[in-house]
Amino acid sequence: MQFKQLLGLTCAAAIAIGLTGRALAEDKVIKIGAIFPMTGNAASAGLHAKAALEVAEDIINNAHPELGDLPLAKNAGLAGLGGAKVRVTFADNQGSPATGQNQALRLITEEKVVALTGAYQSGITLTASAIAEKYGIPFVNGESVAANLTERGFKWFFRTTPIATDIVKVYYDFLADMKAQGIKADSIALVHDNTEYGTSVANTIAAGFKEKGLNPLDIAYVSNATDLQSQVLQLKEKKPDVVIMISYTSDAILFAKTMQAQDYKPSMLLCDDSGYSDPSFIKSVGKISQGVLNRSSWSVGPPGSPTAIIAEMYKKKSGDEMDDTAGREMQGFFVLVDAIDRAGSTDPAKIQAALRATDLKPNQLMMGYKGVKFDDKGQNILASAVIIQLQDGENYVPVWPKANAAKAPVLPYKGW
Repeated sequence: MQFKQLLGLTCAAAIAIGLTGRALAEDKVIKIGAIFPMTGNAASAGLHAKAALEVAEDIINNAHPELGDLPLAKNAGLAGLGGAKVRVTFADNQGSPATGQNQALRLITEEKVVALTGAYQSGITLTASAIAEKYGIPFVNGESVAANLTERGFKWFFRTTPIATDIVKVYYDFLADMKAQGIKADSIALVHDNTEYGTSVANTIAAGFKEKGLNPLDIAYVSNATDLQSQVLQLKEKKPDVVIMISYTSDAILFAKTMQAQDYKPSMLLCDDSGYSDPSFIKSVGKISQGVLNRSSWSVGPPGSPTAIIAEMYKKKSGDEMDDTAGREMQGFFVLVDAIDRAGSTDPAKIQAALRATDLKPNQLMMGYKGVKFDDKGQNILASAVIIQLQDGENYVPVWPKANAAKAPVLPYKGW
């Protein structure tokens, strides 16, 4: 009897140890910090970023074989870390570089995150990533395009999105193609805010165009403006063929309303993603912005495709259609977590090494990049973009280049 009891206890103990071991593997959580504007003038973008990363969290933590070759969708959790789950810890940067910096410090020192992502506005990405660099924590950015972010000699900062230098080529080639089709595109105005994003992108585009013999008119304004009449009046007076807009959401909405109020329509309104991709822009002023052109790397794809499935998941989570910015943020997060999975470790140096070794192919991505591979500065050298157009006031469609186009571009700009 004693032997049977002993045997029973031994078996029970073995089962308990086995269950405990499995529970520990299942309970292991990898914390990643995400810094976005949850409040303030860019709150809409921050809340959509949060929804995007929550969908990504679901895709990573649960098996989604329907998503094809996406590396993190095949297993439940991270195979390289014994099935560990990923948990995103969100922080509100309030649209402030100083707050973003403080939040990065808190996430690293108090929350003990293994890596960071964010922070939407380039000026906040600048300060937040400087903290990550100081502490030797990987920071992967999916959406900020200011060129100088990858010109600081940082070793812990990586960026997956197309940047201002890539955008110059996209815009110039698009305008050259339109001119070849008989559309006037000789005079150009660059309208931009005074943030790190607006100034950096405008300067890079201006420099690139000047090398091609073009001399764009520069029209700057203070971010989060309450009155943009003088800028629109200046455009009416100068009559540029093409207006390139570099604005966050609230300013993009105000520009559209002011243009309508002053009955100003340029022949071509070409926008630099950001506020013009925000679902809030389409909801607020889509009906009076018909024909607006925008840059993008996102396409929903055919029904049942991995991108269409992700778009459905995102809409269920957020209530809105997937936009390019949210898609680029999600893609950046996938790249970060893929590196953690390949590293098989939460050691920052091993994650950093895995990021440097990243070599993802187009079929492994949800965005329309040529791949993801980082140069010595941490910039994705395979990032790319297309031109989309708001043709029905509610949905963007790809219109250029022709190989990627669902419809032909409609010009001149219709507006309302």
